[in-house]
Amino acid sequence: MEKSSETNGYLDGAQAGRAQATYLAFPGEMLLRMLRMIILPLVVCSLVSGAASLDASSLGRLGGIAVAYFGLTTLGASALAVALAFIIKPGAGAQTLQSSDLGLEASGPPPVPKDTVDSFLDLTRNLFPSNLVVAVFRTYATDYREVIHNMSTGNVTREKIPIGTEIEGMNILGLVLFALVLGVALKKLGSEGEELIRFFNAFNEATMVLVSWIMWYVPVGITFLVGSKIVEMKDIIVLVTSLGKYIFTSILGHFIHGGIVLPLIYFVFTRKNPFKFLLGLLTPFATAFATCSSSATLPSMMKCIEENNGVDKRISRFILPIGATVNMDGAAIFQCVAAVFIAQLNNVELKAGQIFTILVTATASSVGAAGVPAGGVLTIAIILEAIGLPTHDLSLILAVDWIVDRTTTVVNVEGDALGAGILHYLNQKAMKKGEQELSEVKVEAIPNYKSEEETSPLVTHQNPAGPAASAPELESKESVL
Repeated sequence: MEKSSETNGYLDGAQAGRAQATYLAFPGEMLLRMLRMIILPLVVCSLVSGAASLDASSLGRLGGIAVAYFGLTTLGASALAVALAFIIKPGAGAQTLQSSDLGLEASGPPPVPKDTVDSFLDLTRNLFPSNLVVAVFRTYATDYREVIHNMSTGNVTREKIPIGTEIEGMNILGLVLFALVLGVALKKLGSEGEELIRFFNAFNEATMVLVSWIMWYVPVGITFLVGSKIVEMKDIIVLVTSLGKYIFTSILGHFIHGGIVLPLIYFVFTRKNPFKFLLGLLTPFATAFATCSSSATLPSMMKCIEENNGVDKRISRFILPIGATVNMDGAAIFQCVAAVFIAQLNNVELKAGQIFTILVTATASSVGAAGVPAGGVLTIAIILEAIGLPTHDLSLILAVDWIVDRTTTVVNVEGDALGAGILHYLNQKAMKKGEQELSEVKVEAIPNYKSEEETSPLVTHQNPAGPAASAPELESKESVL
């Protein structure tokens, strides 16, 4: 009897603890809700106005550089993660670890894995949403139905048939593509599209004013978000000692990529101090750390990178929404570490072909990874399916995802910011070069004009910038003509 009363008291205490953590997280939840509320108008309006403000050649050039930067940095991050995982071996000695040892019942079941082909088909389908209104709050995803066939021989075969479904969550990939194409189309219309471009520009500026108001609340929201997570911690010692090598490998990868590789790339292109650039972005980094969401960090990142670092609005509003959707360096690192970790857990020796598959799949899958907390766990399932590993150990990744996801998001948004800084520098350099070429043409115009005047008396040249011709010269020209 005493034992049952003790158990009931423990359960009541645990429930009270969870309730108190929920109440403590309320101010932080308000911050998240405000940031998510502003994402849709911010992404659509900034991309439309950004694409419409750039001419076709600049748009193509900057877009090409951005795609190359995003692709190569993500591939480099994946390679770094695989190398670290093979050196540190986070899965060695953890084979006996069970998810029940870590109290993972509350984490929920791991996501149902999708076939690699279906994952990439879903990515393509989401690029072209069938309904823009539905794309605001739902995303296309393939589910499976199992069909049992009774053969005439008495054998039973099970067939997994893909079914198209829609799940909760903004289809930001489709909205990004639509906004980009709409901006280019409005630019193409010329004077007819100017009214709508002005509307999107004004809408964008109004949205940035709202963001500046929300920024006042960010420190309060961040404090309560992090505080509630600390209160929710239970058996943190068991968690860290059991999965410590995995956590250490992931965070080390983030530190090397975010603290050395990305700043070095920025320095190579711009010859400027990258850490001075990053110092102006402390608020977005704190927001990324607290919210674990690249999309929720986008409003504060846009404001700080324009006001503190002087990045051209046309560049930041064109590249940052795209980067928040497709550039996931931090996610690629933790996904590759997780894949190698699970392989080592199951005593599977990865071959060269499987390692190459991990690199390519992680780089490609990060494009479609949702910019929300725990958005990359489903991507790990795709990688595991691609290399033929079991997905039941994903619950271990879920156990520490809330720790690793914080540094993951910081590296994701840092990559976007430094990419915007590099593009801004290259764009400024191209503009200065164009002005220099123009000034050289103007300087050369005067001697050319004089020589042509002497050798070709039958042609009258007008040069407002040059010295005025004397009256006798004009009379002589008139007599010749």
